[in-house]
Amino acid sequence: MTPSIQTGAAVIAAKLKQAGCRKAFGIPGGEVLAILDGLDSVGIEFHLTKHENAAGFMAEGAWHAEPPGSRAPGVLVATIGPGVANAVNVIANAMQDRVPLIFLTGCVDASEVETYTHQVFDHQALLRPVVKATFRASAGTVGVMMEKALAIAMEGQPGPVHIDVPIGVAEGESDEPLRDLPAHTIAVSGNVGAAVEALSKAQRPLLIAGVDAVNEDLGPLLSGFCDEYQIPLVTTYKGKGLVDERNPLVLGGHGLSPKSDKYVLPLIEQSDCILLVGYDPIEMRIGWRNPWDEQAVVIDVTPVLRTHGMHRTSLTLVGSLGATLTGIQSQLIHHATWPGGEPAATRNALRTAFAVPETWGPGQVFGTLEKCLPDDIVITADSGAHRILLSQMWESRHPHAFLQSSALCTMGCAVPLAAGYKLAKPASPVCAFVGDAGLEMGLGELATIRDLNQPLLICVLVDESLALIELKQRNTQRKNLGVDFPGTDFVGIANAMGGHGVWIDDPESLKREATTALTRDTYTLLACRISRRAYDGTF
Repeated sequence: MTPSIQTGAAVIAAKLKQAGCRKAFGIPGGEVLAILDGLDSVGIEFHLTKHENAAGFMAEGAWHAEPPGSRAPGVLVATIGPGVANAVNVIANAMQDRVPLIFLTGCVDASEVETYTHQVFDHQALLRPVVKATFRASAGTVGVMMEKALAIAMEGQPGPVHIDVPIGVAEGESDEPLRDLPAHTIAVSGNVGAAVEALSKAQRPLLIAGVDAVNEDLGPLLSGFCDEYQIPLVTTYKGKGLVDERNPLVLGGHGLSPKSDKYVLPLIEQSDCILLVGYDPIEMRIGWRNPWDEQAVVIDVTPVLRTHGMHRTSLTLVGSLGATLTGIQSQLIHHATWPGGEPAATRNALRTAFAVPETWGPGQVFGTLEKCLPDDIVITADSGAHRILLSQMWESRHPHAFLQSSALCTMGCAVPLAAGYKLAKPASPVCAFVGDAGLEMGLGELATIRDLNQPLLICVLVDESLALIELKQRNTQRKNLGVDFPGTDFVGIANAMGGHGVWIDDPESLKREATTALTRDTYTLLACRISRRAYDGTF
């Protein structure tokens, strides 16, 4: 292949294009202008946001919207110094929530660092604890570096990879040949036969699936596996919708609600064989340490060796989740399970415990919207009390249709997640659920949504309190400090920022406004007023 002269930034962009990246998000500065030019030259659209944190969540939302088998890492661009510092939260989220993300940052050339200090600090040292890898681009090897970065971002458990790009490398000429990305295969290791033997003997088998199963798009395979062998399925919050939660074998997403734990954990303790498929306990509360009986056989099907220490396992199979599960399925023979019908009883008890209440409050908000919004709705949830209750009440029907930060549990994610998804899949209806404090964190992104002409729904629960923290404060007999705050005119803000805002105080108004919102050409903000302490006893 004859080398051609191009800039280092163009090489970076060409490699991203080869990997299937279509969009990038961020806020430019002078140090990344060449990178923006490179992205534009290969047809990767750059989208301006109001904050780097929101840009990273928009990149994740767009990644979720891509069809199975074609998902490429998200791309986040930030300038030197403050741009990098602003993005640390969303990078940490990508690391803990297993989101593939290429983080491109600008920096000054090495020859400048000794005598020029304005905005300069060690980006790599700051980010190293929260990324899978960090690189500093060097002239002549940019293409090889990008191949490494893309492979690391996607292999095993996906995550963020940082690339610091000196101005001289981005703008300088490069004669590197543009070769194809190398192919990568994932092998299966471990004794599948031992797993088949254990499952064949089990009278009360149980399957727990999590984020890695979502990232491998295992929904159809899991659905067929559970149906064929009548094995009940529990998922993490991130795994909601892997199998349609209307399926009688599916017990929903769990791990953060003490109320749901009272029903699910006893069932797990009764199981004699637990099959973990892509289950990463990073999402789970402390009550999920060693949740199974000491005599139970625990089979861990995982893309990476687990070193978390949260629970014991009997057998670990490392490699492709799909290939491993298919190998087990090809040898397993159907037999009767759970003769006492305990999973069905647990499912019924959960549905009763989290039924829509008769009085106005967050439960009625969620129940009303679930009933009136279309079946293919994609929802996002910010961190807080509303998310825990919503995750228990809402029946997810598809994977990648209930987006949230479930490992890092950071606030400020719901609205940009929704915006990113809608941008990548405009025909899909999308609704963001957020608390009033979470919305106030990122009000500027309402302007981003306006500028993108996105007809999103945003449901904000207005109780003028950090409800989850206030509840913990009360439960530990502490004074009310730093958790309550005056109200904000969200309706006025939405109307002033190009959207349609409306106050909601009853289910009839909510149903009417939500249905109308689907026909608008701009976003609709449903400001649902609920009382303080409205979440008491709900989750």
